[in-house]
Amino acid sequence: MWQEEDNKLKKSFSFKDFREAFAFMTEVSEVVNEMDHHPYWTNMYNKVSFELNTHDAGDIVTEKDRKLAAAIDRIFKK
Repeated sequence: MWQEEDNKLKKSFSFKDFREAFAFMTEVSEVVNEMDHHPYWTNMYNKVSFELNTHDAGDIVTEKDRKLAAAIDRIFKK
């Protein structure tokens, strides 16, 4: 579940290994480019973590972030 704190939506995802994590990031990157909404994210081996907020709106959580979070969840559930 996404957690909202510090004006950000935050969530981490774990995978079997780095290859799975990287494949997930590649798929998410397609949606990010389509939405033109680029997250802060990190990857360490099998873990990918996101912090979403909208810079143009003053670094707060907006509907754009919620839509991206839902898309990320859909990709993860595949």
